Amino acid sequence: MERLEEIVGQGLLQKGWHIACAESCTGGLLTSRLTDVAGSSAYVKGSVVAYSNEIKARLLGVSEETLRIYGAVSEQTAAEMSEGIRRTIGVDVGVGITGIAGPGGGTAEKPVGLVYISVSGKDGTVVQEHHFRGTRSEIKRQSAEHALSLISNYIRRSQ
Repeated sequence: MERLEEIVGQGLLQKGWHIACAESCTGGLLTSRLTDVAGSSAYVKGSVVAYSNEIKARLLGVSEETLRIYGAVSEQTAAEMSEGIRRTIGVDVGVGITGIAGPGGGTAEKPVGLVYISVSGKDGTVVQEHHFRGTRSEIKRQSAEHALSLISNYIRRSQ
């Protein structure tokens, strides 16, 4: 059975597309999974672990207003992260992940396990909201897995 990262890689290769990731709560896990595939240098251009708001703004172009109004963990920030990495690195597909992996840092409005995953490409930007359960490493793993699934679906649906 093929792993999701292999399916994503094949889809990117078939379309001749390149991908870049902007990761916060996953700390590079998605990029690590993508680059676990031999030959992934043909489609993975790079990534940024944008853990701080400063890096989200300076390197990815997430607006200060978005961060102030909606916060780092929001649909809006995830979308701006995926669009920003796509623009900054110059790729066909940009991915943004931001969330709260825990065990601390959660609030009533934004609990531990809340993660936003965004994929941006020529067909627009898609954002998914997830509520994962488990330890910090389990939440990171689930986030990367769901990101791969979203990327795969985005590639498959694109013309």
